[in-house]
Amino acid sequence: MGLSSYVTVSRQSGLLNEMQIIANNIANSATTGYRQEGLIFSEFVDSSQGRSSLSMSRSQIHNTSMAQGALTQTNGSFDFAIEGEGFFLVETPAGERLTRAGSFSPSPEGDLVTMDGYRVMDAGGSPVFVPGSVEKVNVAADGTISADGQPLGQIGLFMPVDSTGMVREDGVMFRADAGFEPAENARILQGFLEGSNVSPISQLARMIEVQRSYEMGQSFLEAEDERIRNAVKTLIP
Repeated sequence: MGLSSYVTVSRQSGLLNEMQIIANNIANSATTGYRQEGLIFSEFVDSSQGRSSLSMSRSQIHNTSMAQGALTQTNGSFDFAIEGEGFFLVETPAGERLTRAGSFSPSPEGDLVTMDGYRVMDAGGSPVFVPGSVEKVNVAADGTISADGQPLGQIGLFMPVDSTGMVREDGVMFRADAGFEPAENARILQGFLEGSNVSPISQLARMIEVQRSYEMGQSFLEAEDERIRNAVKTLIP
């Protein structure tokens, strides 16, 4: 296989990865709190001694869009949307995770939890407590939660220290290995949910572009394979 074929194969692999990401974005275009994902291509150059320089593409970095998703009013007392940059912090069996999905509810133990039963953390990293006996719960823009007029705590909003290093888990959960810090330019809206920030039309357009690029690469590999076969037949009767 020639150097041009190796370069094309590396590009084909990256395009296939991008196609999978685009398909996942489209499938989650209606998922609450979903963040659109992208793929960053980079160049790997091998100029080892005694051989020609070889430039190949790599697609190992996933990029998460921080664009604001559409807000839908639900009037639910425990539905919260974040306006601006920031994430809720939840406690999972695997550790603390960041999410924009704000559909919560009080647990029988009095904790504010996600739909999966994970506890929501306050600004200090402790579980948010909501007594089951309260009649009315209000949450201010800064996350301060009060029940029947009495302050209970403050729902925390956080930002990852390294947004490019976030690792996506189960669609709407993110692991921030570099840690996280309080979000300064964000506020909470009670009675609203944030939808996915995926643009289905732009993703479909990109899917067509990727498919055409992949088909072009495939055609090149087939032509290159035929050329090499013909050359071998000519050299070896």
